Amino acid sequence: MAQQNAIYDARTLGRPKMLVLGFQHMFAMFGATVLVPALTGLSVSATLLFAGIGTLLFHLLTKMKVPAFLGSSFAFIGGYAAVVAVGATYGLDQAHSLPYACLGVFFAGLMYFILAALFKAFGVKKVMRYFPPVVTGPIIIAIGLTLSGSAINNCMANVWIALLATVIIIVCNIWGKGMIRIIPVLLGVIGSYIVAACFGQVDFSGVHDARWLGMPFSWENTAFAVFKSPDWGLVVTAIITIVPISLATMIEHIGDMCAISSTTGINYLEDPGLHRTLMGDGLATALASLFGAPANTTYGENTGVLNLTKVFDPRVIRIAAVLAILFSFCPKFAAIVAAMPAATIGGVSLVLYGMISAVGVRNLVENQVDLTVSRNLLIAALILVLAIGINYGPGSISFSIGKSTIALSGLAVAALVGIILNAILPGKDYEFGTSKSGDMTVDFGSDERPRA
Repeated sequence: MAQQNAIYDARTLGRPKMLVLGFQHMFAMFGATVLVPALTGLSVSATLLFAGIGTLLFHLLTKMKVPAFLGSSFAFIGGYAAVVAVGATYGLDQAHSLPYACLGVFFAGLMYFILAALFKAFGVKKVMRYFPPVVTGPIIIAIGLTLSGSAINNCMANVWIALLATVIIIVCNIWGKGMIRIIPVLLGVIGSYIVAACFGQVDFSGVHDARWLGMPFSWENTAFAVFKSPDWGLVVTAIITIVPISLATMIEHIGDMCAISSTTGINYLEDPGLHRTLMGDGLATALASLFGAPANTTYGENTGVLNLTKVFDPRVIRIAAVLAILFSFCPKFAAIVAAMPAATIGGVSLVLYGMISAVGVRNLVENQVDLTVSRNLLIAALILVLAIGINYGPGSISFSIGKSTIALSGLAVAALVGIILNAILPGKDYEFGTSKSGDMTVDFGSDERPRA
């Protein structure tokens, strides 16, 4: 009854208060969502546009029932970086490599549909048995560690600005109350950005030249640009590199749905069903990637806002989605984000990349993965060494098929080896659903945790 009253109250708030609540949800997702394109080189405007569109599509596919916002996924940052690095071996700069990465993310989005169909046909437990924490945990750890070098390099642009960003995030996350604790990344960016600007560390010439209104994306930055003059070897490389990351993000999605269900007191895994929420997330990711925006994921930050406000009406989330779409048509705003100092990016990413690896460790610990068992130790060891060793060694493993050269990143090789070893080695005893806390540990967006 308490949950029903909360939903009923939202409907009687009136339009002005609903609009304020929508703004609150938009700002909750804002810092993390715009940081992903800032770190990867993707379009900020396209990111906001397809975060909004993706959220609305998600709501449509889930019968307008689930109060979830979809923003940029941090899990794929390593994939973008890996494809850009491989693209350099093909003689391509970042701008020309990113469309190939986006094409890889498109296929990762299609994986959600495959998993949704498998869940519908066989049930969650049978399918998840092939993607246990002994595989996904080390993959997540490797994602963060392979990105660590870029974080340090950015920090070295101005150590004091980077340190300030890191300190603000830590202080707000540990000692902050209410909304301050929900948006520590945004506050870290704003605080260090302002200080950097005061000391002349920010170039605002691009902001001055940017228009107030404009299209959120340009055709040459979309995945469609690949097909002007495609290098099929790099196409295959991008797909093989990025698709395995979807294993982690799909598990993250399941954890987020459990968190939202726990927060609202409504079982969304049964109605509208996990297969529908997966399809909504996958469609949002596939569509965003085609138009040069990052992969989408359900946001833990917005689950925190739901818990804070006790207003669970999905219409509030849809208002936030529309606001994100409106902001996407302002190139001047995108230019402000693009002018962010490298040191600010470094200080923030120092925390975020470390937290990605920490999420992988938590995934292993809370699922009680026994690393004294030889099969588990071998799988985890090979995933970590292959991912990190190839990344900081040759950069990729290359081979030829016909006239095309395929170059696999360390992350792709590690994921494939881990999945295959887990499938063929005896002792595959993982069962999804036996540990609630373990099943919900893959969450890249927030430290908000489901309540029992």
